[in-house]
Amino acid sequence: MSDAQRAEAAAIEVEAKKLDDIRLARQAEFIDATLEKELAKREEALRDPLRTAYKTEVKKRSPEQVKLLAQHPSINKLSGGSLYLYDTTYKTKHAAELKTMADAAAAVRAKKPKEEFVQALTEPVGATVPVTYIFHRGDPDQPKKAVTPGDLTILGGSRNVDVPVKNNSLPTSGRRLAFAQSLTDGTHPLLARVMVNRVWMHHFGRGIVTSAGDFGHLGQRPSHPELLDWLADRFMKEGWSLKKLHRLIMTSHAYRQTSTRDPRKEQLDPDNALVGRMNVRRLEAESLRDAMITVAGKLTPKMFGPPVPIMYNEEGQVVVGIDTADTAGRQTGKIIPLKGEEYRRSIYIQARRTRPLGMLETFDAPTMMEPNCAERPRTTVSPQSLLLMNNGSMREYAQLFATRLQKERPADVPAQVRRAYELAYGRPAVPEETTRAVEFVTAQMAFTRNIPPRWNTPWDHPPRPMQIRHCSASRPSATRS
Repeated sequence: MSDAQRAEAAAIEVEAKKLDDIRLARQAEFIDATLEKELAKREEALRDPLRTAYKTEVKKRSPEQVKLLAQHPSINKLSGGSLYLYDTTYKTKHAAELKTMADAAAAVRAKKPKEEFVQALTEPVGATVPVTYIFHRGDPDQPKKAVTPGDLTILGGSRNVDVPVKNNSLPTSGRRLAFAQSLTDGTHPLLARVMVNRVWMHHFGRGIVTSAGDFGHLGQRPSHPELLDWLADRFMKEGWSLKKLHRLIMTSHAYRQTSTRDPRKEQLDPDNALVGRMNVRRLEAESLRDAMITVAGKLTPKMFGPPVPIMYNEEGQVVVGIDTADTAGRQTGKIIPLKGEEYRRSIYIQARRTRPLGMLETFDAPTMMEPNCAERPRTTVSPQSLLLMNNGSMREYAQLFATRLQKERPADVPAQVRRAYELAYGRPAVPEETTRAVEFVTAQMAFTRNIPPRWNTPWDHPPRPMQIRHCSASRPSATRS
């Protein structure tokens, strides 16, 4: 944040403080008025002692005053936070007025320039480097052998794994710099191979070493060891450029193969470990959701900023939305518009260990309960198909898709069909596909005009455009008659 922005924020805070002072003064008036109403219910002899005891600072109250207030809890508990309780008794609106004033101050503070922070790790300059020990059975009170900085000792047979304890030419210890240089000096046996293998796995669905998180004796041996070495060597020679590595792999003959199966290759290599063809791959959970929103024409390209909130809906499913549960955790059913934030890319959705978004979880998104995700699981289970067929969010995306086609190609069913193929499949429709699709759409339009749909179950209702849900569990499909 610049100095000008800090000055602007300070000026806004001064303005908000003025509103706070007015609110606090008004709150004191309401408390005094309520106190007098409560005192009027007491005997006249008790009114002055109770008034004095209440207005005495809590720390300075005598034991007699504490005892007296305890005997009159409706006075003892009177505060700005409890005024709403007295509003019911005296038919006043003090709490609502104070809330309005607090909201006004909050609206002023919302005008402050947003201060961005970057989390960074720093090393004290000139400080004594602490000694790291091996603790007996993990007990920090029982330090044993001192440990010097270095790489994995198992790599000691192929290279030097020691890192200097202190580089006297630098103001800091220089350990991190020395370790980074040792990783990228071109002699490390793992770093380049691991990186190349992971990029290969991203493009082909499986790595040259299938155990991407384990290159040790317990991991799998590479299917193409010479290729892995060559790619790692070229990757380092080209300046560790991931962009060049992606281009090299994606322009290769192996990547540009079709997915057509060959009986002879199937017999020799049924798992396609030797990459005799391109594997048919499914979209990942985040890409699937982003693709549907994109096809519907609603994807918000906004980058950065706070995450998209998630909540439990009334059915107990984790969906995108602002949580409006009451203090007991019960869903109120109130929906606060997100103003397009619900259509942001899935990478910006809040990730909480205890609340995985239902749709992403169904399609094998990484779970936040595990410390690492070396490779995503790939499952094919019935909830995936049922979600895509029956889930309310799918009907809403379909409605948005249909609305987009009607706007872009109005009153022209064949043109709408061709446009739908372009958006959904990224290719033009062949004549046979267009003919079949037009016949289907025409028949459905006639069916809908003659027999309007009737939603038979309380959970299957016409989709509401302003509420986009991303639910996990599938619901029974509607039966039309």
